[in-house]
Amino acid sequence: MVSTNDLRTGLTVEWDGSIWTVVDFQHVKPGKGAAFVRVKLRNIITGATIENAFNAGEKLSRAQIDFRKMQYLYESDGQYHFMDQDNYEQISLSADVLGDSLKYLKENMELGVQQYQGKVVGIELPNFVELEIVETDPGLRGDTASGGTKPAKLETGAVIQVPLFIQQGEKIRVDTRTNKYLERV
Repeated sequence: MVSTNDLRTGLTVEWDGSIWTVVDFQHVKPGKGAAFVRVKLRNIITGATIENAFNAGEKLSRAQIDFRKMQYLYESDGQYHFMDQDNYEQISLSADVLGDSLKYLKENMELGVQQYQGKVVGIELPNFVELEIVETDPGLRGDTASGGTKPAKLETGAVIQVPLFIQQGEKIRVDTRTNKYLERV
């Protein structure tokens, strides 16, 4: 059990029949009434994000999430195959388990597979990935009055906004947490 006073970002808890990760929290002590904790939670299984208020000192069950370092191998018939780096055991996951992580999944990528009570509930991508741009419009010279961004399609199929000077065929670094362009590689 963990008290709401001890919550921190990244902590996983069991609440309301599901598993949640603490995204953000704030202790609030109003002038009148009891203190409470405002928490932003992300459901590990569905990816949904909610906000909730807990009374200060309320107890929540801590969820034990196990991480296994694995390597993504390939996709076949809607199944995505991963291999454990230690014992070479292979597992396959469907697209609904992977969710939004699919748009940055690249062959031979190392990532963390999340397991809860022996069942795979998702994957954890590296914070930054390097991908090649396969399709983007050419930037127009001088068109930078508003910062200047344009859509670019990456080799994995994801579409993100990039600066106008980025061209097709270039490799860029992308933040997988915010889906934003960081820099050229």
